[in-house]
Amino acid sequence: MTGPHQLSQADARRIAVRAQLLDAERPAGLASVLRHLTVLQHDPISAVAPSADLVLWSRLGSAYDVGELRDAVDEQRVIDLHGLLRPAEDIALFRDEMAHWPGTGELRDWQVQRVAWVEANQACRLDLLERLRADGPLPIRELPDTCEVPWGSSGWTNNKNVQRMLGFMVQRGEVATAGGWGKDRLWDLAERVYPDDPAPPAAEANLQQRRRRLRSLGIARVRVAEVPGEPYDVGDVGEPAVVEGVKGEWRVDPHYLDGTPFAGRAALLSPFDRLVADRKRLAELFDYEYLLEMYKPAAKRRWGYYALPVLYGDRLVGKLDATADRSAGVLRVTALHEDEPLTSRMRAAVDAEIADLARWLGLEVERD
Repeated sequence: MTGPHQLSQADARRIAVRAQLLDAERPAGLASVLRHLTVLQHDPISAVAPSADLVLWSRLGSAYDVGELRDAVDEQRVIDLHGLLRPAEDIALFRDEMAHWPGTGELRDWQVQRVAWVEANQACRLDLLERLRADGPLPIRELPDTCEVPWGSSGWTNNKNVQRMLGFMVQRGEVATAGGWGKDRLWDLAERVYPDDPAPPAAEANLQQRRRRLRSLGIARVRVAEVPGEPYDVGDVGEPAVVEGVKGEWRVDPHYLDGTPFAGRAALLSPFDRLVADRKRLAELFDYEYLLEMYKPAAKRRWGYYALPVLYGDRLVGKLDATADRSAGVLRVTALHEDEPLTSRMRAAVDAEIADLARWLGLEVERD
């Protein structure tokens, strides 16, 4: 290679779609999908279905059984780490980071504050470890709150002392989620949950994470602003690329430059799907605007409470405003907002996905 790969925006979009397993060739099963995607956001909102399930359905279709994921979590083949579901074998890539909590080098003010809060509630932390050692795994409601200094926040975690302490103990590698789902999630000692795999040194672990992230994204920026959860940037892994009409440094996984002809399909995506999660990349490569509007007043929503991005081929062409009304037994379709006019062929393909979504949910389609 003598210079960066020269890619059109269409090239970049097709690489991104293929990398996210959203092209015409559907993957084989849950394990292979999760291993390739590396993470599923464990968001409990189920206006249609929980995000992790929607992501798997959009790849596997109505053959996907939600019980498969629940079983994998209960059997600790899949582990929730900071709200992201990961294959259990990947936890080793985070063990060195856990061992050096809250970080190396000069700490930021917020890191110092967290250390101080945990130290001020050392007795509470030890109480939680003792209770889990004796009786774990346990749901959070059965764990004692003996914190002397309450957790202060202007948000929804204010005074949720046990929840915050468990979160920091996960970061320290002391406790882990041990099965269960949603409010019934269980907690236990990390040593009884995580595989006993050797932890690579920090530099090697970071390299592996970035390589796997690029394989799942296909194309990504070298650097982006820091975000909570799984990052969007990949550093210097892969190979350099230039995307026509888009500024900045990009890296591409050469696996997707193998000359395989692109064949797309229609897909309905979770608002938290990794194809659309990086809003900057979304605008630059797909020329697509999206905002999850469930926190907006109803009168100010353009697309709906939990609108699903609509993919067709290598383009994001609209948003589906739909709600699963389980008590009525219907998938209520309020609107299909078109970012570009849908041809009859496109509409038929999108309608087929809506029908498949309803079939998977065990509901009938009802259009307003």
